[in-house]
Parts: sequence; structure tokens; C-alpha cells
Amino acid sequence: MTVSTQSPDPTSYVRPFREGSKDDKQLLGGKGANLAEMTRLGLPVPPGFTITTDACRYYMAHGENPAELDAQVDAALEDVEREIGRRFGDVADPLLVSVRSGSAVSMPGMMETVLNVGLNDETLTGLARKSGSARFALDSYRRLLQMFGRTVQDIDADKFEHVLDRAKADKGVSSDIELDEKDLEAVVEEFKAIIEAETGAPFPQDPREQLRQSIRAVFDSWGAPRAVIYRNAERISHDLGTAVNVCSMVFGNLDDDSATGVGFTRDPATGATGVYGDFLVNAQGEDVVAGIRNTRPLPELGDVMPEVYAELSGIMDTLEKHYRDLCDIEFTVESGKLWMLQTRVGKRTAAAAFRIATTLIDEGVIDEDEALRRVSGELLTRLMFPRFSDEGERELVARGMNASPGAAVGQVAFDSEAVVAKAAEGVATILVRRETNPDDLAGMLSAAGVLTSRGGKTSHAAVVARGLGRTCVCGAEALEIDEKERVIRIGGEVIAREGDVLSIDGTSGEVFRGEVPVVPSEVAQYLAGEVDGDAEDATDLVRSVHRIMGVADRTRRMQVRANADTPEDAARARAMGAQGIGLVRTEHMFLGDRRHHVEDLVLAADGDERQAVLDRLLPMQREDFRQIMEAMGGLPITIRLLDPPLHEFLPDLTELMVKAARADDAGVQRTEREQKVLDAVRRMHEQNPMLGLRGVRLGLTIPGLYRMQARAILEAQAQVLAAGGEAKVEIMVPLVSSIRELREIRREIDEVREAVEKETGSAVEVHIGTMIELPRAALRADEIAEDAEFFSFGTNDLTQTTWGFSRDDVEAGFFFTYKDRGILLISPFESIDQYGVGELVRIGVERGRSTKPGLKLGVCGEHGGDPDSIHFFNSVGLDYVSCSPFRVPVARLEAGRATLLEDEFEMHH
Repeated sequence: MTVSTQSPDPTSYVRPFREGSKDDKQLLGGKGANLAEMTRLGLPVPPGFTITTDACRYYMAHGENPAELDAQVDAALEDVEREIGRRFGDVADPLLVSVRSGSAVSMPGMMETVLNVGLNDETLTGLARKSGSARFALDSYRRLLQMFGRTVQDIDADKFEHVLDRAKADKGVSSDIELDEKDLEAVVEEFKAIIEAETGAPFPQDPREQLRQSIRAVFDSWGAPRAVIYRNAERISHDLGTAVNVCSMVFGNLDDDSATGVGFTRDPATGATGVYGDFLVNAQGEDVVAGIRNTRPLPELGDVMPEVYAELSGIMDTLEKHYRDLCDIEFTVESGKLWMLQTRVGKRTAAAAFRIATTLIDEGVIDEDEALRRVSGELLTRLMFPRFSDEGERELVARGMNASPGAAVGQVAFDSEAVVAKAAEGVATILVRRETNPDDLAGMLSAAGVLTSRGGKTSHAAVVARGLGRTCVCGAEALEIDEKERVIRIGGEVIAREGDVLSIDGTSGEVFRGEVPVVPSEVAQYLAGEVDGDAEDATDLVRSVHRIMGVADRTRRMQVRANADTPEDAARARAMGAQGIGLVRTEHMFLGDRRHHVEDLVLAADGDERQAVLDRLLPMQREDFRQIMEAMGGLPITIRLLDPPLHEFLPDLTELMVKAARADDAGVQRTEREQKVLDAVRRMHEQNPMLGLRGVRLGLTIPGLYRMQARAILEAQAQVLAAGGEAKVEIMVPLVSSIRELREIRREIDEVREAVEKETGSAVEVHIGTMIELPRAALRADEIAEDAEFFSFGTNDLTQTTWGFSRDDVEAGFFFTYKDRGILLISPFESIDQYGVGELVRIGVERGRSTKPGLKLGVCGEHGGDPDSIHFFNSVGLDYVSCSPFRVPVARLEAGRATLLEDEFEMHH
């Protein structure tokens, strides 16, 4: 059965659940849109309404709510009252509501919720009389006081927790549920006293004032530090705002025929089919997700409430078929009546994402293209992380829930501050807590893994860890975590102190004392060509990844090459699926033992000395290139001519001058070479070497340098061809800003090619192109294309020269300030700045192809392996991306997704 909907009022900031759908996430937030969708499907959703994200954005811009919001909320509340037959604030039979956040993009646990809004000293009596349970009414009131105090009035949560802990200790019980009516009366009075002491005013008794303040608190929580940190980590825009969902309360803590829980239509950790989740009898939803009480597995609800479980299972099946994906649901049972409080497409681990995608293909629910859309390069990267070795001794100390897979080793830290401090020192940590809460986000982001003694697969720690890709073990009940003494005990015995090393396995839920060795993951071995994805003994995960990688390779328009400077790198890249080399950095061939040759080149007194150095370098370079060509077996290879800022190869001027001064003071005579080196370094010292004598400028300044490199490349090609091999070679001239620079170097290369062909009798073929890595080159691309057969965008330098800052200085310096203040959500060196640097790329593409429509275009900065950047490069029409060998599989996957999502990308951007 479906529910008919009314046309919404476009001017209203408030929408009843019956007036929306799952497609309205931008306006209603994910939670509101999905509550509306369940209402449309005729599922049992408590009546309520959503305050739109427009209202939140207005609040953020003006510091106050829209003038008409209060009246619209009152009208929507009256509508709910009519539907339910109870009035908000009524003394005899009060309507209570929950106030919950809900952004367009899921941010689990980051923003605020307030339950039982509408309770006060008078309505408490009516609720007790109507429910027949004074204990239930008091339990609901103490929850409101506790959540309102913490969330709305910003009172330290520990003040309330201490009261509860003392009440349980005095009673000699371990659970809130064991506190009786008298105990809860005392707790309520103490909670009210805390609020008055902390705020200087009593707890507000006016239900509508409670509601107004709760709505404002949800709006404020959008800008809370933990929410900002989460959005920065997940690259979510700070401008979206959150919706507010006001829903009539249903009570899972009413009696022993009541319950609350969270479920998944498939296992979010592994992707296995079947119902998964947790529930608690006589509890409210926060008890489950906060991990305060250890939960029961959802299938056990069938033993406790068989009819409810049967209905819930049917609803979960309906939702999965409707959404065609794993669904995450929240529900409450009130005295045997089931209510659905939320659904969404559930967060899952990387392994689960790939398994679910291929399983849904087999079930006929989605096609291969849709399966490819549902995974990502980020998820594939997580699958490449190492796992624990099965060999050697391991001291197992505990088991918990396998909440988020992976192998994490680190020093024990008991709070976020300790984790962040150790991370700054480069020390890996395991964040250890009884249960995490939203304020632990900074620590969870910085930790290698998370370990808790409470909570299940749907607790805060589990859900957030899965979203962040952090290894997590939850509910390791054997562990007694003493956060005050900063120790972990089992049976009273200390097994770890802060700083000791633990290893946690998020796949098995095991916790080990000390460091357990890690080995490559099965997926990494497959992607490196060490495991056959079609083999019978391949794991189901490897088969799933193999299948989707096949879809990506068949679908993608762009090719994927690798940046490789050695035969070993080239072979690795080829094994990982690279279709060529997009960048051979020849300056890397002059590091180590060959560095002194560059010094000799700079120190050469005349042309004869310089030529002698070049003659020594020629056979070395020729052999370098020959080996790389052989390793690539005829796949295209783009070799960049020498592009070193000279300061990387010459001694540091300050160090030389200090050394010379000390020698002078000691009366030690400098050698002739030492003096020549000092003079040369003084002469060639640059204030901004990244913008100085490098790239094509070096080739034009040092006669014969690029000629030598071109000869080495072409002679190597002739040798490979003579031996019956194949070699497709492209020579790339770096840092060109004028066609005259390229024309000069091209003339030299053409002369060398003619000479090599004459000397070897072999017809060597080479394509000559240039890097587009300076703004002027992008702007003059139409002119430069006259003499270039290809462009390769060097986005690292293009980013430096467009933004006017250096990568090393920015990422080690003020970038963190910019990120914290929301000026930059991500470093432009990590993901391309599509609106600045990207606009120059777009201009370069359009102007280059206006001269040569068939001009081959690629990118060879590390942006070539970044998922978001790949989608941009696909949209502007590049022919290939090139990245480090280890990122080639990610680039292959994302290039396929970019082809499928091209229309969506263009519309979004």
C-alpha cells in the first residue's frame, strides 16, 4: 500500500513526511527524505515533519531563524496532533517529539538529537498515568534532561554520567534499566540541579520553548568542531546545512514488550546476505548506537518477539528491493507495535561494497554498469591495505565484534588528544575507549585503529570507523578499560598501559598483545598480478574485485599509464594494468652515484670539458632507456628530458660557505675543485629555484645536454628494434612557456634523429611533445600545438604556479589553518582545483585541439591517480592519465566510473 501525497508549498520551510520522497535529499536531508519515502510506501512511520536545509542555511547566514519558521512549525505540529489524537504540552495525555538532525550527505553521529521533547514536571505526571508506569515516565524525563543539558545547553556530559554511575553504584547494579522509580526520582532532581547550576536558570518547563531551543541546537551542531572535522575528512561542503526532523515519540523503553534496534539487510562488514544488527529490550535508540549497553544480535528478536521480527524482516526485504541496495534501518517497538524511524543506503566496508555489488548482479537486481557506479577507487585503495600474517606466535588477549576490517598495530592511547599528539610525532596508535562518542572523531581520524569494550556493529565506533575506513573492533567485553588510570585489565590483571603496543584485527575481531607482523592483502596481490582472479582457489573478494575491474576496463574511455623511472617500476606498472608510461623522469637517473656528473657538467670550463661529461653520460642513459623499453614490450613510453632545479644536485650554498669559513679560520687551503664548486654554487644560487634555471631553460643554457639525452633515447630504441623488439617512444620537453623554446629543442632532436638513423640504418620513430605546466603555456596552447604532437599536463607545477605557493611549504605549513577554517577542504596538490588550475587545463585542451583536433592529451602529475581529479580529466577530454604504479588499479577503476558518470559530473560541476 502506498500513501498519496499532497503538493508541497514551495515557500514553506516545513514539510510533513507525507510530502517528500527519497529524491529530496538536498532539501529534506537524507533522514527526512527517507522518512518521507517510507511514508509513501505505507510503512509504519510515526507522524512528523522536516524543517528543510533552506531554514538551516538562512540561520547560518543571519544568525537567527526565518521569521515565519515558528508559525510553520506550530502548524505542522497541530497537523501531527490531529493525526495522533494527543496534544503537545497536554497535561493529561502529552504528545512528545524527537528532534533529530539529517544532512543531505550521511554524517553518522556528528550532529545532535534530543528525545522526549515536551516533558516537564506537569506532563511527566500525565505520561506516568497514561502509560501506567511512573518508572518509564521518569526514565524518559531523565533522558530529556540529560540530552537537553548536553546538546542544547552545552553542559559537560560527564556531570550527568557521574550522577548515573553513582546511582548504580549505590544500588549495586550495572545497568540503567535496574534503577527503580525512587532511584530515578533522585536522578531527575540531581539533573535539574546540574542544569540550574550550570546555566543559572531552571530547566525550561515550556514544551514549545524546549522545541525551539532543540531546533536551534541542531542547526548549531552543523558548525560544531566534530562536524566540521568530519566534513573536511569526507570532503563534504560546509554550505549544505542540515535539516531537522521532528517526529512523534514512540517508546522502546515503555515496558518489556518494547525494544529498539538498528539493522542491516546484509552484513555491512562482509557483504554476506542475511539480516544483521543489534537490539535492546526496554531501551531507547541512543542506548544501542552509543554502546552504553551491550546489545543482542538482531535475529534473537525472533525469539523474544516473533511476530514483530517477522514484520520487521518483511519490511527490510521491501526496503532492499525498493532501494536496490544494502539498507540500514532504525526501529522501535512500543508495547508490541513496530515503528520505523529511519532507513538509508547503509555504509559498508570496502570488502562488503565489492561483494554486494557483484551479488546484486547475480541476483538480477542491478546490471554491471550500476555495480561499477557503487564502488570507488577509495574503497579499492582500502582493500590494498596489509593484513596480519598467519605465521609466527601471536598472543590473543580478547575477542570482540569485527566492526571494520583491516590490520592495525599501534601504541595504546585512551583519548583523542593523546592520539593526535602521537600522530604528530609519526607514531601509530590504537584509540582505546569503553565506547566512543562524537567528540572522539579527531582521534578516530588520526588513529590506526579503534578498540572498544562496549557496543556492537551498529555502535558509534563501528559506524564511523567503517565510514572513515579505520580498522575497528567493538564490544571486546573481556577488556576492563580504565580511562582514569590509563590501563587495560582482564580479570583485574593489567594487560596494557598507555604506550604499550596492541594489534587489532578488524576482520576477525581479535585483539593481540604486542606487534603482529603484517603481509600484503589478497587484493593487493591480485592487482599486482600475483594472484589469478579467475582461478578456482581465488577468494570470493578477489573474484568480486576482478569482475568489477573487468567492467571498468571495458567501460573506460581514457587509458591509464604509469609514472616510472626504472625497469622495476615499469614492470610493476605493467603488472598492475598500465597501458604505457606517461612519465619517465630522467633527473631521477642522476641521483646517487651519478650526482657528481651533474656537478662536473656545471663546473665545465669550456665546451670540450662539457662534451667529455656528456660523452660519459650517454652510454649510461642509453642503457637506462633500453631496459625500460624492453620492460614495456612495445607499449608507449613518454620520456621527459632533464628537469632538475639545480639546487637538488649541487651542494647547499650555506653549508659550503660555513665549511669554507671554518677552513679559512683553521688555515686549511681549499683544493682547486672545492673552490670551483663554491664559485659555481655562488654564481648559480637562486632565491626561487623551482622558478629558475630548470626544464627547457637548462636544455637551452647547457649546449648539448638535450642532444645527448635525445641520442641516448633514439640509440636505445634502435637497439631494441634491431633485437626484434618493439619500442614506441615519445620525448617530452618540460617547462615550456613559449613556442620558440619548443621549436629550438625540436630542431635539435630532429637533427639527432636523422644522425642516428644514418648511423644505425634503423628507421627510428619518435613523437615530440611538451609539458603544459605553466599558466602561459595553457593560455598559448593553440600556438604551442603547432610544433607539439602531444601535451602532457604537469599539474603539480601548474598548481604551484597558479596558486603561487610551493607544495612542500604549503602542506607543511599554513594549509592546516586553511583546512581548519574551511578555506580549503583538501590540498590542491592532492585533488585538482577544478575551478582554477582545472580551468587552465580546460583552456589548454580547447586551444591545443583548435590547432590540432587529433592532439593527444594526458596528465602526468600525481593528480592522475586521484579519483575526483580523474573524473575531471575525463570530462575535459584527456586521452590518458598517468600516476604511480600502485595507483594504476585505482585509476583504471575510476576511469571506468568517470565514463559512466560523465553526464552527472558535468551537471554537478
